[in-house]
Amino acid sequence: MIRDYLEHITSIGPRTTGSPENEIVTVHYLLEQIKLIEDQRNSLHRISVDVQRPTGSFSIDFLGGFTSYYDNITNVVVKLEPRDGAQHAVLANCHFDSVANSPGASDDAVSCSVMLEVLRVLSASSDTLHHAVIFLFNGAEENVLQASHGFITQHPWAGLIRAFINLEAAGVGGKELVFQTGPENPWLVQAYVSAAKHPFASVVAQEVFQSGIIPSDTDFRIYRDFGNIPGIDLAFIENGYIYHTKYDTADRILTDSIQRAGDNILAVLKYLATSDMLPSSSKYRHGNMVFFDVLGLFVIAYPSRVGSIINSVVVMAGVLYLGKKLLQPKHKTDNYTKDFFCALGITLISWFTSLVTVLILAVFVSLAGRSLSWYNHFYVSVCLYGTAAVAKIVLIHTLAKKLYYVNASDQYLGEVFFDTSLCVHCISLLALTYRGLCSAFISAVWVAFPLLTKLCVHKDFKQHGAQGKFIAFYLLGMFIPYLYALYLIWAVFEMFTPILGRSGSEIPPDVVLASILAGCTMILSSYFINFIYLAKSTKKTLLTLSSVCAVTLLLVCGGVFFPYSSHPASPKPKRVFLQHMTRTFHDLDGHAVKRDSGIWINGFDYTGMSHVTPHVPEINDTIRAHCEEDAPLCGFPWYLPVHFLIRKNWYLPAPEVSPGDPAHFRLVSKEQTPWDSVKLTFEATGPSHMSFYIRTHKGSTLSQWSLGNGTPVTSKGGDYFVFYSHGLQASAWRFWIEVQVLEEQPEGMVTVAIAAHYFSGEDKKSSQLDALREKFPDWTFPSAWVCTYSLFVF
Repeated sequence: MIRDYLEHITSIGPRTTGSPENEIVTVHYLLEQIKLIEDQRNSLHRISVDVQRPTGSFSIDFLGGFTSYYDNITNVVVKLEPRDGAQHAVLANCHFDSVANSPGASDDAVSCSVMLEVLRVLSASSDTLHHAVIFLFNGAEENVLQASHGFITQHPWAGLIRAFINLEAAGVGGKELVFQTGPENPWLVQAYVSAAKHPFASVVAQEVFQSGIIPSDTDFRIYRDFGNIPGIDLAFIENGYIYHTKYDTADRILTDSIQRAGDNILAVLKYLATSDMLPSSSKYRHGNMVFFDVLGLFVIAYPSRVGSIINSVVVMAGVLYLGKKLLQPKHKTDNYTKDFFCALGITLISWFTSLVTVLILAVFVSLAGRSLSWYNHFYVSVCLYGTAAVAKIVLIHTLAKKLYYVNASDQYLGEVFFDTSLCVHCISLLALTYRGLCSAFISAVWVAFPLLTKLCVHKDFKQHGAQGKFIAFYLLGMFIPYLYALYLIWAVFEMFTPILGRSGSEIPPDVVLASILAGCTMILSSYFINFIYLAKSTKKTLLTLSSVCAVTLLLVCGGVFFPYSSHPASPKPKRVFLQHMTRTFHDLDGHAVKRDSGIWINGFDYTGMSHVTPHVPEINDTIRAHCEEDAPLCGFPWYLPVHFLIRKNWYLPAPEVSPGDPAHFRLVSKEQTPWDSVKLTFEATGPSHMSFYIRTHKGSTLSQWSLGNGTPVTSKGGDYFVFYSHGLQASAWRFWIEVQVLEEQPEGMVTVAIAAHYFSGEDKKSSQLDALREKFPDWTFPSAWVCTYSLFVF
């Protein structure tokens, strides 16, 4: 059934908010299926259905900060409860809308399909629920979380909710990862661990995601910040290369992935809906959880305070071990203390020079115009940056062995450098625990297991004839930390490598990836440094590593490894935005002083258009877009405030666009307030998606407005950005701003601009846009639409 739901929803095509496909066709299909489920329900249960059309506004600090306004968007809400009703509920959330030009199978049609099936199974079950389960099929998540805000702040059922599960995607298929929980409420993690049949969770992913490193967000934030409700955030993470592209189709999501997600969500919702903790969840809210899965087999979870105790015990064990050796009488240590601190310095120098080496390589590759050569061939990054990092570490320690530790025995040096690595991991564990990071458990593993191994085989460090036995025991003891580290490293690259292909034009992806690889090399090399001193010679190792690195560098610079692919089985496309627009700039008197039209082109990765130009010669550096210095956000129709991430644009002249539903913007009134500010009231009508930009002039400030909570929020760069969307049959958008004028200027007090984005219907298309898109090679994904931009000065 899940597959049937999924294929039907994706067959509708792209489902942008405000389009008939989203607001009518998909909603009708959902209601039709819900009605069938209701007809088949067990009499023990009651189903209520509501179609909500909320209007509201809020500010968010995502992407540097902006304000969102929505009008008449759509939520389909289903409440499954016991026959006699329920006072408490758990929420399951998905979104059925998609980004423009993508069928959105993984993001997020598959989650809605899973929720339909879970609703069917629970409603037909003879097992009694203690609490209600509310299924929210929201129709405006891609509009930066608007529909979830409309539900949690306005719907009458929102007050029943005590916990939620949010189903999302950052990739296409694979395992669904629990990457956020809480805030606090450790009982929720325990509920997931107890109920999920195929658990896959990581507190590391949670702390990385919440750090803001990944330029993305989910409805989890809305329920947490505006509903003050704890929850669990799950997402598919594999194959992020085709996330938000035309390749995100139903056939790419394996049946095993769907079944696995269905089993987990059903079990967890059923567990929560019968839990005694749900009604009084606030009693159990305090404290965080350390949680991690072991190779996807099972999850270990314990309170962070217990984690702190474990970490402290492990640190103390390490300190006692090292202290005993460092504080022995000098005649017993053979100058051990001096050698230990020298070894620590050499180790840190080797890591630092390793990082510097790979960064130099990465910068060179970037300047040579060969960024992302590894994007379609990940092994290239390992052969280029990984080998360089390892070679540098081996070289530094080889030189130290030959030039500094001339008379020391190999076994003695091996022991010293083992202790050095143990010390570094102890310091790391102490620092992470002090900062309150749950991810400190990783450092605990890297201290505890090596220390236990050392204590078990310590004699073999000093017995010349027992190296083979020592190595066997040593590798066995290191198996768990290294296996888990490699498992985590795989997850890191599985998630981050695709993101680097859509992280903008300002962040050199090779520098980021090289840094991550250098960090991984440092960690993985830490307890193997001692083998450099136990080995008779490292010449062959250095020669092999250097040769692989040099050959790979030559091949990369020669352009052998092309970054992108259109292979049907595993496409890795280059993302490009094409906006055919007409811009009109007005002066203080309202006269149009400038008008131009063209196709505005943005590449979403560091390579810009360098790979595209040979195929589309008209896109070259002679048409680089120039910033309009006096206009907010450089005078371009940014759909979202990502101007600080993408500074390389191209503007290809083209005829004017004339949408059938043109945007209209006017000043309704201008009033002087009693508190000496100027209140400007505006009215706008237009397509389902519009962006509004504000820049105050010198001597003026924006004091308040009718949007969000009333306090204006600036975007990066100091301008103000408002994201607007509406569903069907929305009224005119009327709002006001107040400008405090401290010093009048001849050029006015404020500049505003409005951009209208046409994402659906005939207005989305133009013959010039279609012609240009056809020229793009098949390894690109050009997402194209029509827009208009009008600027005014007041």
